[in-house]
Amino acid sequence: MARLTRRRFVAASGALVALPATRPLNARGQTPDLGELRVDKDIVFGMGGSKTLTLDVYRPLAGTIAKRTAIVHLFAGGFAAGSKDASYIVNDVKALGARGYTSVAANYRLAREGPWPAQIHDAKAAVRWTRAHAMRLGVEPNRIVVAGYGAGGLLALLAAGTAGRAEFEGESGTPGVSSQVNACIGVYPLATPENAAALFPPGQATRENLSAASPATYISKDFAPTILIHGTDDATVPVQSSVDFWSKLHALGVPAALNLVQGADGAFDTAALDAVEMMVHAIDLFLDRLLVNRVPYPKFGGRGRGQGGRGAAPPAGRGAN
Repeated sequence: MARLTRRRFVAASGALVALPATRPLNARGQTPDLGELRVDKDIVFGMGGSKTLTLDVYRPLAGTIAKRTAIVHLFAGGFAAGSKDASYIVNDVKALGARGYTSVAANYRLAREGPWPAQIHDAKAAVRWTRAHAMRLGVEPNRIVVAGYGAGGLLALLAAGTAGRAEFEGESGTPGVSSQVNACIGVYPLATPENAAALFPPGQATRENLSAASPATYISKDFAPTILIHGTDDATVPVQSSVDFWSKLHALGVPAALNLVQGADGAFDTAALDAVEMMVHAIDLFLDRLLVNRVPYPKFGGRGRGQGGRGAAPPAGRGAN
């Protein structure tokens, strides 16, 4: 397949038109191998202060059965580095695309580029853009999922727990559209208050500020269905943080899953493609039951195919409340 990168989103026709160019380099200076994945690069979805916010759309592989579900990916980097072009995101969206999922990899402001809560404002702006363009992307507006890695995992979990909270919405990008997510994927996420310290300048990482920026603060029975993936030997983000987060969701009856990758360190999906396949298989099972074919397990209200349940997607027209 010819190399594809910069494309423009054609709103009038809903088409994604390719403009030939070289593919972008990832953080290590290497050109990601997209294989047969179809990607539309650097679409502007809003402004974060003076920063132009862009995203990439990865569409399902040709010949696959589309799941009509969009996954918004938020990169890792401790709020000090990183971008939507990270190789682990490319690895993951390739595997998801082969299973029929549409992926949207979005940039957000780093800590030096905007004070908290700029980062969650940008993340929610990406979700709003995706829902607003659902028809043109070939997805359902009540099948918008957020996935975050490391620092991006903190933002993804926050998005899953703060639907309708004005202080986290911001004003950038597609105002008036809901930023509610229908499910969440946390991959080695920064899930505890201590991990939120990098968001604040020296002296401002107070207990109050850390709590306000911590996803754990917003755990409730209304938390979006969530799957957590973590390496058991993660030397950066302790695996116990995901175990504890899952335990709290599970205790409240929130549809939640926890998948541990035996012996894996952080960012295992950068190179361990066998682990990527395992992770994506678990994600596919989780999302397929809760959103796509809507056969949640009995614990989550499953009563048979198409009948929905506690963890199922809301009926069409109700996913943007």
